[in-house]
Amino acid sequence: MDTIDAIKSRRSIKSFKNHEITKDEIDQILQCAILSPTSYNIQNWRFVIVTEQKLKDEMAQLSYGQKQVSEASLVIVLCADLKAWEKNPERYWKNVSEESRNYLVNGIKQAYSGNPELEKDQAIRSCGIAAQTIMLAAKSIGYDSCPMEGFDYDKVGKLINLPDDHIVTMMVVIGKSAKDPAPRGGQLPLSDVVFENSF
Repeated sequence: MDTIDAIKSRRSIKSFKNHEITKDEIDQILQCAILSPTSYNIQNWRFVIVTEQKLKDEMAQLSYGQKQVSEASLVIVLCADLKAWEKNPERYWKNVSEESRNYLVNGIKQAYSGNPELEKDQAIRSCGIAAQTIMLAAKSIGYDSCPMEGFDYDKVGKLINLPDDHIVTMMVVIGKSAKDPAPRGGQLPLSDVVFENSF
């Protein structure tokens, strides 16, 4: 599917058919996800994929009973490693010259060291970008999706054994829509949201 068509046809789906997604399809979506940009290429996102029905049902309960979590073919919990920047950062730039690599690694350390606010802000930015990539990749191979923030983050974290230096940022559920979505609620015109050079 053309990228523009995927963007225009992507909707947040709340009801899914019973459908089993294949491992190859999951891998295809995740191979796209890891191409999402991150600050200094630290690749701080971590993806917990959930296909086991019992676990999806538990997550649905932690999502205030939202049925799309248990009905989905795949639930992706987007987490972030807050300390990714200091875990062998040379590996993020292994394909560049040693001089460039040293310069970039030094920049990473200067930016993130002693800056927990930046760690968290970049984690959320990185996962937000990856979530959009995931949804568009899913749409391009015939799947629908729904981004989700309505769930108990702490309890979902415990359920997936989230490490102490990670956070849960959001979830994306993926599957085959059980019915056509309702018309869009209404998009603001460009004139309301676009400003040239300044407000």
